[in-house]
Amino acid sequence: MKFEFYNPTRLIFAAGALARLGEVTREQGKRALLVTGGGSVKKNGVFDRAVASLNAAGISFVECAGVEPNPRITSVVRGAERARAEGCDVVIALGGGSTMDAAKVMAAAVFYDGDPWDMIYHGQPAPHVPVRSLPIITVPTLAATGSEMNDGAVITNAKTIVKSFVSAECLYPRVALVDPELTLSVPKQQTAFGVCDLITHVTEGYFNGVDGTPLQDRFAEGTVITAMEWGPRAVANGADLEARAQVQWASVVALNGWVQVGVNAAFPVHMIEHVLSAHHDVAHGAGLAVVNPAWMRFAARDRPARFAQFAERIWGVPATFGNEAARAREGIDRFESFLRGLGCPTRLAELGIGESQLQRYAEDALHVAHDRQGRLPGRPSLSKDEIVEVLRAAL
Repeated sequence: MKFEFYNPTRLIFAAGALARLGEVTREQGKRALLVTGGGSVKKNGVFDRAVASLNAAGISFVECAGVEPNPRITSVVRGAERARAEGCDVVIALGGGSTMDAAKVMAAAVFYDGDPWDMIYHGQPAPHVPVRSLPIITVPTLAATGSEMNDGAVITNAKTIVKSFVSAECLYPRVALVDPELTLSVPKQQTAFGVCDLITHVTEGYFNGVDGTPLQDRFAEGTVITAMEWGPRAVANGADLEARAQVQWASVVALNGWVQVGVNAAFPVHMIEHVLSAHHDVAHGAGLAVVNPAWMRFAARDRPARFAQFAERIWGVPATFGNEAARAREGIDRFESFLRGLGCPTRLAELGIGESQLQRYAEDALHVAHDRQGRLPGRPSLSKDEIVEVLRAAL
């Protein structure tokens, strides 16, 4: 292993932590751009509680509402323009992963006169990698993406039908204010999609990373097992605060860098799913629930021992169960059954997606991410025809 690890985000994790929003914001600025999504934070009272905390601390704010699921670059432009016009000196993201991702890029776009899409990697290095942003505070209301404590964001360009990412040091939030109480009102389906999302963050590194990372393997396995144990409880009873807290913490750990230290992994499942949600605007976690098992079955043919380990350590498949390939298949089958039991889709047809555009999806995935041989990075790397094969298996 050869690596550096850096994560400067201050994490405050506690039920009731939302009450400290004004306090932590005051340390970063005086006038906030408060970024929100589709309106659920207002229906469930979270917005009013956040505003009360800001008012008590003497923080003024302007709102940028209506950030979409699979956030659009147009929303980023709108938010950055509002922040500049209103003289905002700090950005607060109050919502799920889409809200947090959009808010991060808004905070950087304030200091860029060009098109913010220039910041997004899509097929070649971004023309403008941001080096400066307004201070960012994240307040997640959904356990899923882990965006609250990392330097990445995923944005969609609806005109070009491209969904891609930016990663830059300035996008690390100054503070992640993580309050599991804010997830109590999340519906069953969205809770299930979030559990799938966090597990996929972990399995991407577990299956696509370098060899010889036994400690990271155990971190990954522990995170998945925790999600397996507590995720169904959170889905079954949304008011179970203990379950919500454990899933929320697993979500943070899954993508704040700890699990992936030294792994140097590609994220092929995410790259493929991004194309599906760019074209069809499906929920990201739902798309991952379909693509990940199909990809696993393909990849297991190349590395059966790795997938057999996954089956044995996480799903309890005994070492006496057939050969490595058989154990690998059994583990993947159990994983898919788990997702189905949570209420996730596991077939493209359930998302309303047929086979007519599989070639286009593969081409688009390779447009965003490819190695020198023109293949999608991963273990194994995938050609266009192999991406099509994975998707066809998911029909």
